[in-house]
Amino acid sequence: MTRDRLTWTVLIALVWTAMMSFGGVAAETVMLYPNIFGDPPASLDRAREFLVAGGPSDYFPPLGATVVLACLAAAVLTWRDRRLRWWVAGAAVVFVACEFLFSVFFFWPRNEIMFVDPVGTHSPEYLRQVAAEFVAGHRVRLVGGAVTAALAFTALLRWARATAPRT
Repeated sequence: MTRDRLTWTVLIALVWTAMMSFGGVAAETVMLYPNIFGDPPASLDRAREFLVAGGPSDYFPPLGATVVLACLAAAVLTWRDRRLRWWVAGAAVVFVACEFLFSVFFFWPRNEIMFVDPVGTHSPEYLRQVAAEFVAGHRVRLVGGAVTAALAFTALLRWARATAPRT
């Protein structure tokens, strides 16, 4: 496989995974969040009962790792090309900052409180506060996913234009 063909493949994989991640977060926002965070703590209890066989924590970590690997591969393949370098690097930085680091430091502690700690550990007022913080912070993840997908798509589009046959 030529380097150009490999670059095409990796950029397509990056765009595909970044868009799947953003689409998943967007879908979660409109379908799951109103049910999970609509009336805490009762809605949190229902979510614990419903999300038994699988949930966002089964989908997003492997997909996020795939996005990061695609970002790294794309960065290696496009680093010498100034037309693409900063688009790919920007996508990687935004994704790692808004999806991974923000999740680790902001969402994971709140997930522990709402979904891992035994029911009754925290007061209803505190659970409502934590749920409201979670929903407010979710906007960072949503915007970060959109920006990542847009930057990755821009890199792919610039690559397509640069490598298109001249007529």
